[in-house]
Amino acid sequence: MTDKLKIALAQLNPTVGDLKGNLAKIRQARAKAAEGDSDLVLFTEMVLSGYQIEDLALKPSFLDACRKHLLELAKDTADGGPAMIVGSPWLQKSDDNGSGQAAPGIYNGAFLLANGRIEASRFKHELPNYEVFDEKRVFRQGPLQGPFNVKGVRIGTPICEDFWFPDVTECLAESGTEILLSINASPFETGKMEARRTHARRRQAENNLPIVYLNQVGGQDDQVFDGGSFVLGLGDELRCQLPMFREAVVVTDWTRGADGWQCAPCKVAELPDRLGQIYEAMVLGLKDYVVKNGFASVLLGLSGGIDSALTAAVAVDALGADKVRAVMMPSPYTSQESLDDAAACAKLLGIAYDIVSIEPAMQAFETMLKPLFAGKAADTTEENIQSRARGVTLMALSNKFGGLLLTTGNKSEVACGYATLYGDMCGGYSVLKDIYKTTVFDLCRWRNAQRPKDALGPDGAVMPERVITKPPSAELKPNQTDQDTLPPYEALDDILDGLIEQDLSIDEVAARGHDRALVARVWRMVDLAEYKRQQSAPGVRIGRRSFAKDRRYPITNRYRGE
Repeated sequence: MTDKLKIALAQLNPTVGDLKGNLAKIRQARAKAAEGDSDLVLFTEMVLSGYQIEDLALKPSFLDACRKHLLELAKDTADGGPAMIVGSPWLQKSDDNGSGQAAPGIYNGAFLLANGRIEASRFKHELPNYEVFDEKRVFRQGPLQGPFNVKGVRIGTPICEDFWFPDVTECLAESGTEILLSINASPFETGKMEARRTHARRRQAENNLPIVYLNQVGGQDDQVFDGGSFVLGLGDELRCQLPMFREAVVVTDWTRGADGWQCAPCKVAELPDRLGQIYEAMVLGLKDYVVKNGFASVLLGLSGGIDSALTAAVAVDALGADKVRAVMMPSPYTSQESLDDAAACAKLLGIAYDIVSIEPAMQAFETMLKPLFAGKAADTTEENIQSRARGVTLMALSNKFGGLLLTTGNKSEVACGYATLYGDMCGGYSVLKDIYKTTVFDLCRWRNAQRPKDALGPDGAVMPERVITKPPSAELKPNQTDQDTLPPYEALDDILDGLIEQDLSIDEVAARGHDRALVARVWRMVDLAEYKRQQSAPGVRIGRRSFAKDRRYPITNRYRGE
């Protein structure tokens, strides 16, 4: 038994399915931890496979590969260096020994690797099955189990969701656990850091144990894991805080005293404010989507409006100006202000900028369709043709030069169907997909005032002030503004928050101070646009009800909120 312990916290950014790459990351982190004389290196949930693996968990060859790499990693610990607790999926077989009391099946596991072998395993008990999580579909529930033994110290290792409920930590405490080391792959959403701290305080109050909360970092499709790992000492004292949205390996020093184990104070990273967290989540989500999927660059339509300006700024901060290309596609309805503002945005960001007029395409379609449209007045059909001409143009450039096309629509528009399918919805990734319009304005002001740490974009303003202050417009007909079709964004976004984020009824949203007829109209707009959203590009999840796995509504649906 020892009275001193050094635990290294490895907050890493794995890639789903890249077992060799993730193995290399784990080994690099262990080598760094060994330089600090660590006794144990703690890794995040499913670090070996990446998270979420979804139906990869049902693929026997993938599970066999995970087992093979985990056993290979375990052999590393025969070198006398630090032990490891590593997260991985695991196919428990009937002839497995030393793997706890679990029945055969597929599990989300934590494994103690020491002395050249897998010394023990623990399997996730609480399987989340809400919002973006679908673990009950692919994993078997693990039994309630006791702690690991590391150098005579009893280490309890709840796996992510296990930490949000009292049963697992209570069982661990009753089994003699001295330190709780919670391993997580907890995706970002606004307010999530505060929620994690709240649950940590609850678990500490219930069990009177020091807590390590280790969280994964990195983008995976529509989810971003924000890191922000921390150590909560006895008495609710923050002893260590790792940064958000960045990898880090930090060695913590622990000493056994009369009241139990305590972590020595170490560096406490400053966390971004609310808008800073949202912005950095967008940057990391885009960066990892582009890099992990093998794209060399991105392009987007730069209209001179606020949405495309913010998308361009995020892209430059994520990838660098040399990897971003912008295209202005004017029509006869494009104002000189928009032309000037788009050019100014491109100049401030230092990105490649092209102008391709869509007027010839508009004329071609008018000629083609004139016999069929005879006697019909112009309407949104002609407006949508403009949007689709732009979509074809951008897709052609994407195909020819290989850049990933970014869509620029925000959540308010996508919610209400104020977007053209196969037009401005064309693209492979949507930076603003989960960002309401009022938040777009806030983020633009925020980014013009400050540059996030590690951002690759310039200091200072990244768009002209006029982009933020002028009335938003699709510019598909003369003197058009968004409010010709949509309610004012301040009212619309509050209604959408009630209907989408909080699942309130029409009457409940109206009780917040809105005209009931307006709320019913917005409800109908959201309902009718479901078929568009199900064909839209993925985009980074920011809130608790994004238009992806969080919110799954039928397209054919006659419920009208009554």
